[in-house]
Amino acid sequence: MRFLDIIRRKRDGLALNEAEIQAVVDAVTHNTVPDYQVAAWLMAVYLNGMTATERGYLVRGMMHSGHVLDFSHLSNCTVDKHSTGGIGDKVSICLAPAVAACGVAVPMIAGRGLGHTGGTLDKLEAIPGFQVRLNETEFRNVVDTVGVVIAGQSAAIAPADKRLYALRDVTGTIESYPLIAASIMSKKLAEGLNGLVLDVKVGNGAFMKTHQKARELARILVDTGKAVDVATTAFITDMNQPLGEAVGNANETQEALDILHGGGPADLREITLLLGGEMCVLGGVAEDLDAGRKLMTTAIESGAALDVMIKMVEAQGGDPRICEPGHRLPVAPIEHHIIAKRDGVVCEFATEQFGWAMIDLGGGRRQVSDTIDHAVGIMVHKKLGDTISTGDVLATINARSEAGLDKVVLDLERAIRVGDECSPLTLVYEEMR
Repeated sequence: MRFLDIIRRKRDGLALNEAEIQAVVDAVTHNTVPDYQVAAWLMAVYLNGMTATERGYLVRGMMHSGHVLDFSHLSNCTVDKHSTGGIGDKVSICLAPAVAACGVAVPMIAGRGLGHTGGTLDKLEAIPGFQVRLNETEFRNVVDTVGVVIAGQSAAIAPADKRLYALRDVTGTIESYPLIAASIMSKKLAEGLNGLVLDVKVGNGAFMKTHQKARELARILVDTGKAVDVATTAFITDMNQPLGEAVGNANETQEALDILHGGGPADLREITLLLGGEMCVLGGVAEDLDAGRKLMTTAIESGAALDVMIKMVEAQGGDPRICEPGHRLPVAPIEHHIIAKRDGVVCEFATEQFGWAMIDLGGGRRQVSDTIDHAVGIMVHKKLGDTISTGDVLATINARSEAGLDKVVLDLERAIRVGDECSPLTLVYEEMR
């Protein structure tokens, strides 16, 4: 069948059959059609959606476009976590080693920045020498020896997703439910998991802006996991302000290390304990979420989680000295403060703007080929509900140069609104199984 005919069918709102979707997966995997035709198909899906049956065909096709890992030789369960993306979301970096310290194997395939959201791989590459490009054998070996790995997709794992992921980022098709679900679940299920915990972000800094949309996506993801016999739990969590204080790459990795040292911002710590606690439940080392949270807390307070992080950094070629107390990853040299111009309460963040500001600073990508400056970033010093006075520092920008800085400053001044009162913030909205 011609790829053009498949594009036309989806453009016209028709459901594709299994053979047609498999033809798309094969064409993407083997690079037998040009990017512009794949982009046209992505836009047709974005505009017309997919049925549940189509979504199932797409996930299974992408999952089996490469190798499916097998960790059945391990004595412990394999569980992973995935976030749908937000601003300041560095949870994976502190969560994964902590969960491994609790006795659950974590084979985590992570991604790079997508649209206005940052990527775990970009953040980890701020660690000198840290390798996120591992082949399948290296990936398995790190899991076997350390209990946790965080790496990118190898060429053998869900190769169809790798190309689609990159094209979605530059074609305005990121927010499509079927494409999000297929991307997440194909590579996660290819990890050979026993369980999966999903953090579905909702708010003005997330891809899902409304609770209804977040619930719809969460339901799709959970049902997809169940359909292939992988225990799956989703939490719908807030993204109406940056998570934690750091927005960037090196500064976010540093903040995740602060959590492993027993510090870090309260909201980041809470989400880490919540998601990690549920991973312990799905991994069979905790009876319920409360017990899982306690295991996570003990792993962090005892230093066991930090020890696993050190071993993971070493196993992936990184400099373990970054984990030492008092060590700080470098930040860009030019500093500019966002100052409060009135007394009041921080009542609103235009959260997505922080992600676009990072791209303007050079800490994110406009095109797939763009390189990232890991040292640029933003530190958010005041959060929703904080009482402030005129002259208080609301946020600090660390830039590499003055070029374009005026625009970033103006955008962020507009992105933080100070008023007279603020509605109470809900960090976790819902759990879905």
